[in-house]
Amino acid sequence: MQLEIGKIYEGKVKGITQYGAFVDINGGGSGMVHISEIANTFVSEIREHLTENQEVKVKVIGINEAGKVSLSIKKAVENPQPEKQHNQPNRRKNDNARNSKGVVWEPKKQTPMSELSFEDMLSRFKQNSEERMCDLKRSTDRKNGSRRK
Repeated sequence: MQLEIGKIYEGKVKGITQYGAFVDINGGGSGMVHISEIANTFVSEIREHLTENQEVKVKVIGINEAGKVSLSIKKAVENPQPEKQHNQPNRRKNDNARNSKGVVWEPKKQTPMSELSFEDMLSRFKQNSEERMCDLKRSTDRKNGSRRK
């Protein structure tokens, strides 16, 4: 079966690495979902979002000259519906995204600042601060490195 760029297929997660997940597509073919294409939120640990043998919907986003297929889970999911006022868990229209245990995969949601404790807010602040300092240092090093010759 020839895979087409832009089409959505059903597949099964066959392997997980630190940079992505390998998916066998039903009907033939396989490809890799990069860590940045797993969810609409930041993913630091892929195993928090996917498990091996989990069935997922994937969209083919690219095929290079060597025949390697790039896939995306976040682009295969239709536009998420806004959350309802009464706190019911979000359900997908299609139950084909269930894994072997019958659990529906959903991206991790961040808790609003108003519901966080002081320690959680401080922890988030420290993490954001460290990330910004690293970005600033990287930017400064790049600028200083280009002047040296």
